[in-house]
Amino acid sequence: MRYREEFIVKPGAKLHLDQIDPAYKGRHESHDKAAPEIAASLEQMDRLQNLLYADGNQSLLVVLQALDAAGKDGVIRHLFTGMNPQGVRVVGFKQPSAEERAHDFLWRVHQNAPARGEVVIYNRSHYEDVLVVRVHELVPRKTWSRRYDLINDFERMLVANGTRILKFYLHISPSEQLDRFKQRLDDPQRQWKISESDYDERKLWPKYIEAYQDAIEHTSNDTAPWFVIPANHKWFRNLAIAEIISDTMDGMGLKLPSPRVDLAEIRKKYHAAADEHAPTKR
Repeated sequence: MRYREEFIVKPGAKLHLDQIDPAYKGRHESHDKAAPEIAASLEQMDRLQNLLYADGNQSLLVVLQALDAAGKDGVIRHLFTGMNPQGVRVVGFKQPSAEERAHDFLWRVHQNAPARGEVVIYNRSHYEDVLVVRVHELVPRKTWSRRYDLINDFERMLVANGTRILKFYLHISPSEQLDRFKQRLDDPQRQWKISESDYDERKLWPKYIEAYQDAIEHTSNDTAPWFVIPANHKWFRNLAIAEIISDTMDGMGLKLPSPRVDLAEIRKKYHAAADEHAPTKR
């Protein structure tokens, strides 16, 4: 529970992102030192996801939000690839299509909410509609400001239907973002990810920070909390998020369902003869 309590944004709290160190790494000095804890949390996540899938009564929604290059893709790749793909789904929300724009802003999001027994990860989310649209002035203030209440109502409805929600803002510094852009430029395997618009958006950094602060303050609550995760160090980002997810799943009371058939009858019907002729152990 260490990182859950350390990074949660408590309901009603005033958030100052400039007072949170994005390079924070806790008591660990390196990835090597933290690796055993990361591995233990990932192992627990895998075990609990199997119970979630088998139980089929609850679900988990993980929301990842961040400025460019903060590591949303990295979190998905490193933290969820060990889970059973039958019960895990990643949904990326890019610019809405014409059909999506013809509906309310939550329409496309609700269609991708997790089913019972499922883990769903949102790579960006419904929060884009109080972030990007605000920063780029795509809709009037009176429109995006009303969406906080609509988001809270939507998430309360998901929670009431058995979905646990965890929302993570990956917090990096402007200098770290620029370094990561440079790494992409120099890496042929990642050059496809870079664009000139990534650099143009950096000019809007203060506006994005203000928008994130307001969105998180208005929508972090006991049932769908926000966590601000220091993300300059990728390994620490992974450690903190993995621990929070595994702790949360551990608290969901997940258990294997009872058999739906008479096991004794099945053994008698299909295995009794084989057991009779089985060699006796000495």
